[in-house]
Amino acid sequence: QVQLLESGGALVQAGGSLRLSCAASGLPLTNYAMVWFRQAPGQEREFVAAISPRARSTKYEDSVKGRFAISRDNAKNTVYLQMNSLKPEDTAVYSCAASSSWWDPWPVNYGMDYWGKGTLVTVSS
Repeated sequence: QVQLLESGGALVQAGGSLRLSCAASGLPLTNYAMVWFRQAPGQEREFVAAISPRARSTKYEDSVKGRFAISRDNAKNTVYLQMNSLKPEDTAVYSCAASSSWWDPWPVNYGMDYWGKGTLVTVSS
């Protein structure tokens, strides 16, 4: 059974940092691009960051460029999202997804093979 399990979400003050993890089981991540999405309360899901299977390419949503960094450790079957200089508008449920394709731009409602259930990040002002 394939499972993507996110962790690392927490309540943090504005300006703080968090590192999210997405651990996969039943799925060799080396075959997949990995993507982070987020969905704020009452908002549509949005793309945050993506990394290619061998980490040769990354892509970020404009509002997180320079603040967030996506990385992966294929030996640990885990993907990370380092989030720095957090802002209240970063508050959302962050979910990871695996895609057998590399998209440009990244779709938010299709194109993913597997999804995690998400982890909540709350940034207080």
